[in-house]
Amino acid sequence: MAEKNKTPNRRTYYRKPRAPKAEQPAVPIHIYPLGGLGEVGKNITLYECEGDMILVDCGSVFPDGEMYGIDLVIPDFTFVEENKDKIKALFITHGHEDHIGSIPYLLKRIGTDLPIYGTRLTCGLIRNKLEEFGLAGAANLIDITPRQKIKQGCFTVEPIHVNHSIPDAVAYAIDSPAGVVIQTGDFKIDYTPLACGVTDLATLADYGSKGVLALLSDSTNAERPGFTATEQTVANSLHNLFLQARNKRIIIATFASNLYRVQQIINIAQEEGRKVAFSGRSMVNNTAMAQELGYMNIPDGVLIDIDQLGQYPPEQVVLITTGSQGEPLSALSRMAMNSHRNVKVGPGDFIIISATPIPGNEKNVTKIVNGLLLLGAEVIYERMYDVHVSGHACQEEQKLMLTLTKPRYFLPVHGEYKQLKRHALTAAGLGIPPENIVIAENGEHVMLSKDSLQLGEPVTADAVLVDGLGVGDVGNVVLRDRKHLSEDGLVIMVATVDSMTGEVVAGPDLVSRGFVYVRENEELMEGAREVVQNTLDRCRRERVRDWASVKTRVREALTGYIYRKTKRSPMILPILMEV
Repeated sequence: MAEKNKTPNRRTYYRKPRAPKAEQPAVPIHIYPLGGLGEVGKNITLYECEGDMILVDCGSVFPDGEMYGIDLVIPDFTFVEENKDKIKALFITHGHEDHIGSIPYLLKRIGTDLPIYGTRLTCGLIRNKLEEFGLAGAANLIDITPRQKIKQGCFTVEPIHVNHSIPDAVAYAIDSPAGVVIQTGDFKIDYTPLACGVTDLATLADYGSKGVLALLSDSTNAERPGFTATEQTVANSLHNLFLQARNKRIIIATFASNLYRVQQIINIAQEEGRKVAFSGRSMVNNTAMAQELGYMNIPDGVLIDIDQLGQYPPEQVVLITTGSQGEPLSALSRMAMNSHRNVKVGPGDFIIISATPIPGNEKNVTKIVNGLLLLGAEVIYERMYDVHVSGHACQEEQKLMLTLTKPRYFLPVHGEYKQLKRHALTAAGLGIPPENIVIAENGEHVMLSKDSLQLGEPVTADAVLVDGLGVGDVGNVVLRDRKHLSEDGLVIMVATVDSMTGEVVAGPDLVSRGFVYVRENEELMEGAREVVQNTLDRCRRERVRDWASVKTRVREALTGYIYRKTKRSPMILPILMEV
């Protein structure tokens, strides 16, 4: 039998050698912090990868002392609105105002179809807030649980349970083609929490062992060494204070969202045989929602309406109220001003402020403390006893987070610059190369991949001021005028002139507001009228008919005269009426 032809298969042995495969560039993830950097509050971060976008948090912040008349400060949503068709979802870490406070304003700008993911309590708090804006029924709120993976576009997002001063707080592991980014949200590591269990260190460590591209971590307490105290210390202090105030009515101010603290107070009140009432709309709404969802337990017969306070002896009641940050319209503020409808504070009251003032609120809190003391009440606040512990990680907990996750890149977030800087130094001390650490600013465009860290073109990330129903209509010019008015007052000049001849027909009359008391400064005001009259006469003689120019001359002449006489510079508002 002839041997089979064994000519080699040309397809197998004689292929033309392929050129080496060019290495594909690493896929980047784009991180845009739009708030929360260089400040405490207004947290919002936008992530982009392969054309898909997600948002994490959408908070607000209290106005500072220079924002006269402003009610709220929210992020600028310009960049979000420009990319609303790419944004797949909004993920919320927890239910504090600095993380959910701007959601109604966002939905009004980009529509209510946006999926909003949060734990049950977080969604409940968001729903309460949206009801105030008439948006609760339209919003797309989706309850999630820790370790549940959510797919949105090219992102897979996993919530990770963390401890904070509010139940149901989570961090997020954001997986994308670029790698995993972990954003902690607000967290601490409490080994004896009141509820919900210890921070899920195992899941964080598991991500660290697999490789974390970047960590964005809470920097609020970056300057504080050691560990944050457990919430259990507050329970012990509060119990001792209840004993100290055995013959007095107890009023406790805390955050309406600090449900752990509220539950502690209710438990101690029940032990001491006291009834509990709530004051403040957000306190009433949040506790009702928390009871409905099973996050709070108020035994039957303990809770009474605030209108029933007078039916019980003072030593048998506890009033839990809002106003721990000195908010001017809060229930505690109205008590301090003796203008609360139901509560009159006096020597028989023992008042506990169970919160630390947010930076910028210290003066408002001090004002309330002074007002309550003047009314005769005994006031306990954070510096005196352990009536508050932070919900944020101190340095040792921050080190543990960094050690467990082992990130290639590190971005400290949620804090003023000094806190971000301190957190960055902590990370560098653990071996993260300084070139892999970014202390970003709001609006920064951070591009990360497994091979590189780059900064792109910044985006719009200003602060938008909310004043009443106006959103963004008050800017720097208006604030400057308000500051001017608050410091120096206003002088209004009114005169009627003949449009043809320029002759003064009536006036000039001067009105002072916040400048001087006219009846006690008649000589000054009479001299001011003469200056205005002389200026108008000069304009008439020179045939100046451009009324804008006439107003400018009057303003300059009056400003010069008043400054020479008083060394003050009030705002001058000339009003000319033509006949």
